[in-house]
Amino acid sequence: MPDVLKAPLVVEFPFTRSLGPVQSAFLTGLRERVVLGVRTTDGRTLVPPVEYDPVTADEIRDLVEVAPTGTVTTWAWNHAPRRGQPLATPFAWVLVRLDGADTALLHALDAPGPDTVRTGMRVRVRWATERSGAITDIACFEPYDGAAAEPDGHRGDFADPVTGIVAPARLDYTYTPGRAQTAHLDALAERRIVGERCPSCRKVYVPPRGACPTCGVATSEQVEVGPRGTVTTFCVVNIKARGLDIEVPYVYAHIALDGADLALHGRIGGIPYDRVRMGLRVEPVWTGGARHPDHYRPTGEPEADYDTYRELL
Repeated sequence: MPDVLKAPLVVEFPFTRSLGPVQSAFLTGLRERVVLGVRTTDGRTLVPPVEYDPVTADEIRDLVEVAPTGTVTTWAWNHAPRRGQPLATPFAWVLVRLDGADTALLHALDAPGPDTVRTGMRVRVRWATERSGAITDIACFEPYDGAAAEPDGHRGDFADPVTGIVAPARLDYTYTPGRAQTAHLDALAERRIVGERCPSCRKVYVPPRGACPTCGVATSEQVEVGPRGTVTTFCVVNIKARGLDIEVPYVYAHIALDGADLALHGRIGGIPYDRVRMGLRVEPVWTGGARHPDHYRPTGEPEADYDTYRELL
């Protein structure tokens, strides 16, 4: 049995968003060690606050301070914290209804073990030493056996309010290709490009998926295509990606390899970005030890006629 291919992959991007008046006040309050909720039209106080009443859909901006103490309503133990989570040691995820609030806030509880956590236990906010106007300004919750704290009645007016945030989004996972893609990757390591033909519509798909996306039937007949192909469409990239050692601007294109019925994407090199055009004939360029082409370059052939690739746009 052949070895199963697998590779660790990461999808990561920073999500930048502006804040409305309610979220701005809430996050600015955390920076100032104040927890704010918002009062709905029926008199409930929601923490964390929202900008529209979940019952009536009316816009709501009536901010009200709640206490940094509260009660655990439910919880789950996290025995193996992951990168970026609030605590590096095992902790409990808890929903806490802060004193003065009618809804619960999700955060971490620093507790010595799951046998010390229970629904109904009293907790309080542990503030982060350095605060910037983010939910992480609450470092975590901690057990508390004192009286409920008394809020000062803050109404959400702050100097230098937080107006925007950058929320990192990251997904770490291990990718394992199936039979069809494994054969495709093994062929690439030999500097060949292999697809699969649908037994029904007879189209050749590269890279193969093991089934025809049009007919829905399994594919198994391998077909070697290319290596040359035609640029069907392209875009000019002007923003440099982190960790990618390619100077901008550069061109990323859809390339219809000779003999394939599906265009794949690849970077175009060996030509100024402003000279790339639809119909450009290209070929792969391999670097030593690589399992896939580094980029595609012009072959010097005449441009392909539009009618030969228009169905692949």
